Amino acid sequence: MGDRIDPKKDLISINGETVRLERNVRKRYFLLNKPRGFVTTLGDRHAKKDVGMLMKGTGVRLFPVGRLDKDSEGLLLMTNDGDFANDIAHPSRGVSKGYRVSVRPTAAEEQLFKLASGVSLDDGLTAPAAVRVTGDDAEKTVFEITLKEGRNREIRRMCEAVGLEVIRLKRTSIGPLRLGSLRSGQYRELTGQEVTALKNACGKRT
Repeated sequence: MGDRIDPKKDLISINGETVRLERNVRKRYFLLNKPRGFVTTLGDRHAKKDVGMLMKGTGVRLFPVGRLDKDSEGLLLMTNDGDFANDIAHPSRGVSKGYRVSVRPTAAEEQLFKLASGVSLDDGLTAPAAVRVTGDDAEKTVFEITLKEGRNREIRRMCEAVGLEVIRLKRTSIGPLRLGSLRSGQYRELTGQEVTALKNACGKRT
């Protein structure tokens, strides 16, 4: 089944383009403040804007850790370390992810309690979440929510299930890492301490 190659002797090409096998590539880790309107899939010919376009200045082939949907914004990790990406994104690792959410109409106490205690969705009951209101007026409520799950469009579906419409959704943290004052569309490389802290949050000891 298949063919075996010797990278020291064999030349590999796809559609006439030579493929270079990268060995001992330095692992890189970046924090991106993703703007709304950008998709987190790379190479999607149907998408006008993807997060790879924002990372071209790094000179490194990177991929996103997990996903933020097109209409969401905030903290997105980008890396070339596949094991790290899988550990951060997989629900079994229990890495917390924090979000600031604006909803309308004004959320009632009962709706917030349901978000915190668990909401029944078509793929099952959501796990308990930490919810804290940070702003409230006659038209909307702003709250912070921390999850340890990673279901597709989970917060939007949770809010819809309790009768609330999400008008803004921003990820502000992953584990011990905070978005901070990084401007929308900007990125920075993580420090060694930050990478270690994230790995520790996954239960990995370095």
